Amino acid sequence: MTASLTATFAIVLFVSAFFRLLYILPGCNPTKPRARRRGQPTRLLIVLGSGGHTSEMLSILHNLDPYLYTHRSYIVSSGDDFSSSKAIEFENALQARCQASTETMALAPSTYDINVIPRARKIHQPLLTTPFSSVRCLLSCFAILRPRCSQQLSERLTGPDDKGQSTGESAVYTYPDLIVANGPATAVLVIVACLLLRFFNVNGTQHRLRTIYVESWARVNSLSLSGRILMHGGMVNRMMVQWDNLARTNRGEFRGALVH
Repeated sequence: MTASLTATFAIVLFVSAFFRLLYILPGCNPTKPRARRRGQPTRLLIVLGSGGHTSEMLSILHNLDPYLYTHRSYIVSSGDDFSSSKAIEFENALQARCQASTETMALAPSTYDINVIPRARKIHQPLLTTPFSSVRCLLSCFAILRPRCSQQLSERLTGPDDKGQSTGESAVYTYPDLIVANGPATAVLVIVACLLLRFFNVNGTQHRLRTIYVESWARVNSLSLSGRILMHGGMVNRMMVQWDNLARTNRGEFRGALVH
């Protein structure tokens, strides 16, 4: 009797988890993003690969409106100083562009942070140890996805009081509203972490953490391994490809070449 009840419970739990997964997978249950007004606190998470992947991502974001995405969180892998420096250069260019724009003078400045996580798999790392490094990377992703509190942004948003001092309030950013990724295996683990949070609806994340994966411009005829995993698993809200024939054969979304 006990064995029968245990088996029944296990079956019910498995079926419930299966349907719950179908419900939260973007590919199975697509939803529209919530409308937001310009200047409303919005957190954008950008996953930077290394080398060419970083250059492509920052090229794709060259027209980014910092007052639409008021806080940018960058993810780079450990030892990737190139991506960190490029993210800083990109933010400096955004700041200079905003200071030169009369349209945005009345809007509050935005902020950013750069987060380093362990590599999912190092170059020439044995496959035997890859699962352990991947789990370590995944756990680090949860820490970065958690809500943030930015005192610096708060001071800029609220402005100084009559005595010239900041009001001291904190601008709290919830989980990222949008995650943009391309290329590396790290991107897959970040998206897996998002799905796990949505699966358990941690702090109301069920309808947040929207994801866009941009396939590399170099992928002309076939998706990368990361792209195949995310596409066929229905794990992202939008899968962008940069070649028309790739969109026809792999159901990706083609909007022309995104790299400039």
